[in-house]
Amino acid sequence: MAEEDAPEVELSGEQKKEIAKWFLLHSPGGEIQYVAKDVRSVLDDDGAYGEAASEAFPAYNKAQMICLDMPRGMGEVLITSFGELEENQFLDPRTAQVGIVDHVKQVCTDARPATDEELPSPYIEEFRCALDAEVLKYVGEAYPKGVCSVYSTKGKDVEGPGSDFELAVVIQAARNSPQNFCTGSWRSVWNIEFKDDIQILELRGKMQVGAHYFEEGNVQLDTKHECKDSTIFQSPEDCAISIASIIRHHETEYLGSLEASYTNLPDNTFKVTIYFPRIYGESFQLLAPFSPGITRCSSVLQEISPKNLELKSEITIR
Repeated sequence: MAEEDAPEVELSGEQKKEIAKWFLLHSPGGEIQYVAKDVRSVLDDDGAYGEAASEAFPAYNKAQMICLDMPRGMGEVLITSFGELEENQFLDPRTAQVGIVDHVKQVCTDARPATDEELPSPYIEEFRCALDAEVLKYVGEAYPKGVCSVYSTKGKDVEGPGSDFELAVVIQAARNSPQNFCTGSWRSVWNIEFKDDIQILELRGKMQVGAHYFEEGNVQLDTKHECKDSTIFQSPEDCAISIASIIRHHETEYLGSLEASYTNLPDNTFKVTIYFPRIYGESFQLLAPFSPGITRCSSVLQEISPKNLELKSEITIR
């Protein structure tokens, strides 16, 4: 009775902003605009919403590595921390253009040529460009509507042999189908250290898969996998071929392992087919929990380890 009689607590503007920001940041891939519309309506405070959106959208866009079309047919630009020059300016290394971005609207409003200071030296560009060509070829074969970029992340001003430098490969693919109540995305980042003194390249990869199914329920997948590898320091073209081959191997292996994890789920768990881009252009069907006849579920399926098939989060069905 005491709880029923307790007066309602009025949230401060700061509290409203933080709540709104949390929901925006935790929007499933490709769905932040839908979430934003509902959050703004429920919040009923344009000031708090505006502050939350101005902080959440840039972080979300970079985390999801969204791809935007640049105006005047200048190409595409990936929104990543690697290409961020200023708060709303992002470099596309392939075209040497800088996209001017409206984060909240998720559009590229303008573009300009990159300056010499923003681009790598000719020596580094030779390695970057060769790798970009090989990764672009791989992504075109492996991911429907996949996009990629190769950035110089350290030592971009190195003029010749004798110094270490680093490149980063970013790959993103998404399939958003809200009319079919499902969205999915693939994101991978590969950091490559070119160690000139020992003539070795060291690779560190991080792959992340996200999927959301929301017909008569709410099922989400967010799984990550990290790996390491190495190869020898060669010519730009040979380095590029070797790196692309390593990336292909690890990503193919991980996707196959992840698919096997779901294929082997017990029959008494719930099964819902979630589609998102799969390697070699086929549909990757994630068998997420759903049993026949269940009309409503509230569950989160996260952090599945493809090595031991361990479900690291609880599944609740109501």
